[in-house]
Amino acid sequence: MFVDRTQITVKSGDGGNGCCSFRREKFIPKGGPDGGDGGNGGDVILESTTSEQNLNSLVYRRRYCAANGPGGQGSDMHGRNADAIVVKVPVGTVIRDAATGEVLADLDTPGAQVVVAKGGRGGRGNARFATSTNRAPRRRELGFPGEEKMLDLELKLIADAGLVGYPNAGKSTLLTRISGARPKVAAYPFTTLHPVIGVAEYFDYARVNVADIPGLIDGAHANVGLGHEFLRHIERTKVLVYVLDMGGVDGRDPLDDYENLKKELELYKDGLAGRPSLIVANKMDVAGAAENLTRLQEKLGRNAPALFALQPDGDCSEFLDALRALVKANSSEEEAALRRL
Repeated sequence: MFVDRTQITVKSGDGGNGCCSFRREKFIPKGGPDGGDGGNGGDVILESTTSEQNLNSLVYRRRYCAANGPGGQGSDMHGRNADAIVVKVPVGTVIRDAATGEVLADLDTPGAQVVVAKGGRGGRGNARFATSTNRAPRRRELGFPGEEKMLDLELKLIADAGLVGYPNAGKSTLLTRISGARPKVAAYPFTTLHPVIGVAEYFDYARVNVADIPGLIDGAHANVGLGHEFLRHIERTKVLVYVLDMGGVDGRDPLDDYENLKKELELYKDGLAGRPSLIVANKMDVAGAAENLTRLQEKLGRNAPALFALQPDGDCSEFLDALRALVKANSSEEEAALRRL
């Protein structure tokens, strides 16, 4: 099960109570106050990790509570601070306060952390209130309560490239050819119901992460169908790969498909359609595909993105090399080094 939205409740620990105590020992008639402070309550921390691919693990446990801080004791013994609890979420998780809608964090890098609920401070013991004029204070503080919040978690996949196209354009089939991913492939629309990430590996161990975005339809920007559920996963991709059905199997013109896909992306988010891209002319074995390819090349002209016509079970090396070069050109030096591009 792929889960990219969920809601959880977090509760940090309460601070421990301060202690009211006086030192009483034989031969020490004026021992004075010795009540210790209470410990701080534990924080609740969310941390991004590459070991989680979606929010599925949070579906079965919706509440996370940190421990309370222990109270102080006599003999100036302070309660220890309670341990924080760390909740693992996949890289690319956006965290919002469910009550206000405020974005608390966007964990878009591995190992990023955010304290979503701060533990309550421990109360002070009576030893803290001793003064020159009040040498035997009986005042102490109770621990401060921790925070409790309801959080909305939303996953936006982070991939180098996103495959964009209409249903049945062949995106999933393309992903299986260039990576080890095995999404469901069938001859009916919306076979792919959630994004799938595959890793294209090269001879020198370089890697490019490719996301198969479920098929878009006209009006996706206005949330027609599952528009927003799909489109938000394209936001973080560095480059786009438009996959076009050149055979027009579903009765559409591939030239119109390309323009309509770009329009949907731009209407959803300004500048999204202007990202660096490649075009894959798919299903070239279907009657009429060659003619449509010629028409597409004539319409696009010289300044269009690089176009690759792929035959079933044909060689994808040229496309993969171009994809690698485009991703490298649009990655930071640190990212390129990490992927050995």
